Amino acid sequence: MSTRPVVVMKFGGTSVATPEGRNAIARRVTEALELETSPVVVVSAMGRSGAPYATDTLLGLIEGLPADDRERDLLASTGELVSAVLIAHELRAAGIAASAFTGAEAGIGTDGVFGGATITDVYPEPLLSAIASGAVPVVAGFQGMGPDGSLTTLGRGGSDTTACALGVALSAETVEIYTDVDGVMSADPRSCDAAGVLDVIRADELFQMARHGSRVVHTPAAELALASGLAVRVRNTYSDHPGTLVADIASYQPKALATAVSNDAGVARVRVSLPAHEGTPEHMAAQARVYRAMADAGVSLDMFTPASDTLVFTVPEADLPRACGVIEGLGLACEKRAGLAKVTLVGAGMHGVPGVMARVAEYLSAAGVTVLQTADSHTTISVLVPANEALPAVDALHRGFSLGRP
Repeated sequence: MSTRPVVVMKFGGTSVATPEGRNAIARRVTEALELETSPVVVVSAMGRSGAPYATDTLLGLIEGLPADDRERDLLASTGELVSAVLIAHELRAAGIAASAFTGAEAGIGTDGVFGGATITDVYPEPLLSAIASGAVPVVAGFQGMGPDGSLTTLGRGGSDTTACALGVALSAETVEIYTDVDGVMSADPRSCDAAGVLDVIRADELFQMARHGSRVVHTPAAELALASGLAVRVRNTYSDHPGTLVADIASYQPKALATAVSNDAGVARVRVSLPAHEGTPEHMAAQARVYRAMADAGVSLDMFTPASDTLVFTVPEADLPRACGVIEGLGLACEKRAGLAKVTLVGAGMHGVPGVMARVAEYLSAAGVTVLQTADSHTTISVLVPANEALPAVDALHRGFSLGRP
């Protein structure tokens, strides 16, 4: 049996989609073998919407047709299966023994929720057997098997979560997430020209970035990295840039107040008129009814702001009609506003430091940004702004806190 350390290497759809990308994957795997590690490859579906095997393209084949959630997951999973078989063939053509695995064959068990399953168990024996035989396993990401044997998918970006879950189960030395940028950036470069690659980011900061709109890593993957202390590095498939190291929070203390800015568009605000006065049993019971009804309807709430006679919160814009329908069904008045965005300053260094919110307010005011609502945690400050003011808000916070600089 191999005693080499395991390295999980996840490659995104843009890497898998082209001959150049597939050649680069083969070079990366060759380099890992030359370093006397045992690589385990995880792949996403090829390309983006419009490409023949991209997930959106596949699901477009049944748009408007009757299909249940189980069948949608079956179809959505096939893009990763194509990628796994193709990359296994590419590796063998490069002289590397390789074998393709579905998520189920790789031992990934889920809770059985179609379209957004959570990984509950990983049984790594099939992958360990392949490694022991001298082969590189190539695993289809984004999928696993539910308790009843059904194939389930993990939600968009779920291949990152596949990689991190396998990293934990295999006690991997590191998980390397390869993409088409040099690493985790201080802001979305499409939103901020001054965005730069971060050398290091704490796992809790990466989790908050993912949770608040950054698309660089799937949120459950970032959560796994945070909970497990897993060593993760985000790199560019095509360059030798060292990428971004995701550091364990116990071993790395950031030197700056803030690390990055995330931008989450497509947000709506809901204001609910509540009966009675704040603190009365009637008022508190009405709040509880709203929260329970939203939970039962599957509507995710954010940025809660209870007040004397109202309850204000945000929802994804796509859920706004459902949310207002639920509230009106409770006999309560609902005031709504769509076309908003949440901009979030992320930084573990701001915890317990006075004056950070004052600086946020000053920078946004100077940029003429309208702040409608705020929320904060130990590592974040979020502001709700009109969608057309999101990019000026990102730029103002990025410049004000001198982000993106070495």
